[in-house]
Amino acid sequence: MRYAVFGFMLSASLLGLPRTSVAHPGHAHAKSEKAQAETSNPQSPGRTWTNRQTSTMEHGTFVMASDGVVQIRRADDSLVKLPIKALSQSDQQYIAQRQTEIEATVNQPVLFAQAGEAYLTAMQRDTSPSIAQHFAPFVQSKAIRTRWDGNYFYVESNGMPTHPMMVGIRSWQQQVPLPQQYTGNNAWRIPLRPVPASTPLDTRRSPLRGAVALAVNGVPIFHPLNNRGDDAYLFGELDQYGGHCGRADDYHYHIAPVHLESEVGKDQPIAYALDGYPIYGYQDPKRDDFAPLDAINGHKDADGNYHYHATKTFPYLNGGFYGEVSIRGGQVEPQARSDPWRPALPPLRDAKITKFESLRPEGYRLTYDVRGKTGTVAYRLNDQGQVVFQFADPNGRTHTETYQQRQGGPGAPPPPRDDPPPRPDRAMQRGNQPPPRNSVGSRATSFRNDLEVKSDSVDQQGMLSRDCTCDGKRQSPAVAWGKVPEGTKAIAVSLWHTAPDMEKSYWVLYNIPGNLTGLAQGEKPKGTLGLNDRGRTAFDPMCSKGPGLKTYHITVFALSKPIDLHPSQATRENLLKAVKGITLAEGTLDVKYAR
Repeated sequence: MRYAVFGFMLSASLLGLPRTSVAHPGHAHAKSEKAQAETSNPQSPGRTWTNRQTSTMEHGTFVMASDGVVQIRRADDSLVKLPIKALSQSDQQYIAQRQTEIEATVNQPVLFAQAGEAYLTAMQRDTSPSIAQHFAPFVQSKAIRTRWDGNYFYVESNGMPTHPMMVGIRSWQQQVPLPQQYTGNNAWRIPLRPVPASTPLDTRRSPLRGAVALAVNGVPIFHPLNNRGDDAYLFGELDQYGGHCGRADDYHYHIAPVHLESEVGKDQPIAYALDGYPIYGYQDPKRDDFAPLDAINGHKDADGNYHYHATKTFPYLNGGFYGEVSIRGGQVEPQARSDPWRPALPPLRDAKITKFESLRPEGYRLTYDVRGKTGTVAYRLNDQGQVVFQFADPNGRTHTETYQQRQGGPGAPPPPRDDPPPRPDRAMQRGNQPPPRNSVGSRATSFRNDLEVKSDSVDQQGMLSRDCTCDGKRQSPAVAWGKVPEGTKAIAVSLWHTAPDMEKSYWVLYNIPGNLTGLAQGEKPKGTLGLNDRGRTAFDPMCSKGPGLKTYHITVFALSKPIDLHPSQATRENLLKAVKGITLAEGTLDVKYAR
């Protein structure tokens, strides 16, 4: 089966269309008494699983079972796999019962709006919910697929709109739009019968992670404040349609997509909030039915039906939720998850995106400008399900990178926060510098922007000394920096680790005297220690969970003046805010460690 979407001919496997029935496809049905008991205690969801072979226990909820392995989700949202034969007899019986229930669920009829055919059959028109007509234009154009059951309306898409993307962004994190697998049990889910909350949730000044709404073209909409708490629109992070790409190369909007009115018509919803209530375009104050909006950009119509409106000022769309929603881990749950194709990158200073083109076949090219010089990122999806990138930076350097989408499976949780896939070298990490190279006579060197960062705690292969981890002496690593610009009054250092959904901080050190050029391994810091993720003013040695190669990053900032920040507030997030506007140069060294 081939499925045409926005110039890409994407296979069913790339879109994540379901091919087995071992996992629940996302439809809501009555649960068995055992399934209900598994999630009845919100303080301790799940059941305890006993591994007889290792005499260990795991606590979590059932996700799926196949090929002799059961997947369970822990309370911290991480996923663990256990061999079924190693489990207790009661665990195996429980799994067998859940599989029977799932197979029965999958075989129940579900109504679909089929792409490529007439929008709805006569039978479907008689039974379709009213929400279906609002997504109809994009079903007809094969951009999305929709289905529904008795409780929810499901939208499947790859998250890629038909309009040009990225043009006009002047604060760019080097991410580009790539298709996502919002399909199967990872489809977007909207309640068919929204329930008003006893107290509406106001999120205007409390930014949520993930999506808060879904546009009728299948593109998610995030909170208007980014993860730093800045207005993404005013900060220059959005394109001319109000969207940009997240750290998983996932395109999404941050303001109401009012441009969709040209396709769905005036006075029609352009999106639905995840509480089930529709979002319309701008109000016309001259209309007879005009009524003021409440604090979260909504009101009731003459028939008493609640809905939200877009506004030209913050919060731009629903500023909260009139209906009941479940917030877990700082985001609305459940919601579709994105699968990263490649590691997330930091902002590219002074870059502005000037052009975005479709290439034939199956590709795009993004053009950007940095202080009058032009760079490009061209990329294509190949038949192996890979994306091949061709980079040409503003200084004329070129290189190619190839990535395979990380297979967590539709609906799977993000990778454990301490255990992302290895992070390869990046040619465009900061300041259009080439990939890090080991220089003759040094242990490890990385070039980012203007600062040269080295470490004698790292060998020629880029591997961090065991003594700098919890497996060794737990010493802070050696760090040296060169090419410090004139006027540097202070140095700051951050040791961090990235994952698709967050950043972890191990070491924050700032107000190091500007005349120093490095720190020795385990040296008592000459500066002020900030907070690590454990809330301590100390170096937190890396202690990753499980085996495998991990990548960490040491960033050094040369500052024009010391930072006015109390140690009790000096998190990595606050450090990054504090160095804005006073950073003369910076550099990042990537280091690796394997347990």
